[in-house]
Amino acid sequence: MWLLGPHETANYELPISLKTTPEPFLKIRKRDRERAERIHWAGGPKPSLRQRAVALAQQQGVVRTRDLTNIGVPRCYLTRMCNEGLLIKVGYGAYRAADQEPT
Repeated sequence: MWLLGPHETANYELPISLKTTPEPFLKIRKRDRERAERIHWAGGPKPSLRQRAVALAQQQGVVRTRDLTNIGVPRCYLTRMCNEGLLIKVGYGAYRAADQEPT
């Protein structure tokens, strides 16, 4: 082969493979695959208990312990969430979201 000159063009014909690269096979248990499919078809993972508690506090302003336990948040989580700075205790059994102004 020789190098092309300044006024020459190269017409190469290269074969293009029609086969696509196969996706890597991930070994996953059947029950894990089915669980992932259920979560996917349900619209994604559910919000965590912390996310649900903060969302309720942002929506209502001040929430009571009873309101949070009604949506499934255990009372022991409330102290942890106050220590983490997600909720602020404003009174006995009353909490508000940390990013809200006091009412």
